[in-house]
Amino acid sequence: MMRTSDLIASASRALRSNPLRSALTALGVIIGVASVVAMVALGAGAQAQVERSIASLGSNLLIVVPGAQRSGGGVRAQAGGGMGWDTLTMDDAEAIVQLEGVVAVAPSQRARTQVIANGLNWNPQVEGVTPDYLVARDWRIASGRMFDETEERQARRIVVLGATVANELFPNIEPVGQTVRMNGGTFEIVGVLESKGQSGFGMDQDDIVLAPLTTVKRRISGRRGRADTVSQISVKAESEDALGTLQQDVETLLRQRHRTREGEDDFTVQNLSSITEAAAQTTQVFTYLLGGISAVSLLVGGIGIMNIMLVSVTERTREIGLRKALGARQGDILRQFGLEAVTLSVAGGIIGLIIGVAGAWLMTSLFTLPLVISGWHAGLAIGFSALVGVLFGAYPAWRAAKLDPIEALRRE
Repeated sequence: MMRTSDLIASASRALRSNPLRSALTALGVIIGVASVVAMVALGAGAQAQVERSIASLGSNLLIVVPGAQRSGGGVRAQAGGGMGWDTLTMDDAEAIVQLEGVVAVAPSQRARTQVIANGLNWNPQVEGVTPDYLVARDWRIASGRMFDETEERQARRIVVLGATVANELFPNIEPVGQTVRMNGGTFEIVGVLESKGQSGFGMDQDDIVLAPLTTVKRRISGRRGRADTVSQISVKAESEDALGTLQQDVETLLRQRHRTREGEDDFTVQNLSSITEAAAQTTQVFTYLLGGISAVSLLVGGIGIMNIMLVSVTERTREIGLRKALGARQGDILRQFGLEAVTLSVAGGIIGLIIGVAGAWLMTSLFTLPLVISGWHAGLAIGFSALVGVLFGAYPAWRAAKLDPIEALRRE
């Protein structure tokens, strides 16, 4: 029986004797592994980007909005014919504060108006909020300060700008201490928010102006019907585990307050954790699909290995017969040709992994996605390439081992 070192040396000599053919044989595996690694990394990067973007809206967050949600999306009108835009009130927000597991509750009123300053104008989203809005949405102040509860109750003419608004209206000036004009009034800038970038829904979260809730309701939104209504209520839970229970508690409380039954709600409680999970599942399916399509090229590479190894067995028939005549066993021949196939496949896998990582870096840089490549994925790619070598090299090795030495020596 031949020693393992002798088998490795013999397999190496056979591969080096025709380097061009060996390289072309491994090319299919190289392309397969490279494409699998690159596509899986691209899908994982997209998934990480979506999760990061949705998380930027706020952690452990429930958002309560007016109107009932249709099963297929959209807002269902109330039985009375209205769309239910005036169903949430400040009293609802104060009642939610009393629930167990609540860290912060922030009612808000949306408006959109032109903001003018420094000879420039911009049209951002204006949010009337309470100071707890920063806590609920995990937002920080980059410069200046946030207005306090007293200023909110007094409807002071002060604002906090998002990073995009600050850059557009004050490109070369420190915004804090400056003023802007909105809806015919002058407002002092007391702070600038840290940048959050785009949300998972493609919206620029920094294109925003925060003002005291009472200020927006009285001076900007122009709503005179019900002074106590709000556009939405942000509810921050103490932990992600408490979100499900808190969502049920909020729904039960609002049904009691609004005198509605389940299925007839005039509000919707959105759980951002559920949205994140749904988005993650979608991108994960996308990743598996890309990886599966790319894996087909690995199979093509495996077929190429089988083809070349069969050719190699035919070309080396006399060599096989001579080795058997000198005492080599079937197992020795089987291991040698199997080792050659695995060596070709693993070498192609390693080269493909390097090319795949480089390709993944290039694509994620191009699409501004995070580069996500785990050691588990890299090990799986190499292991799968070795498996391809074993599977597709088995038949040629078996044919070589089964050759009759006398018949083999007779062949030219």
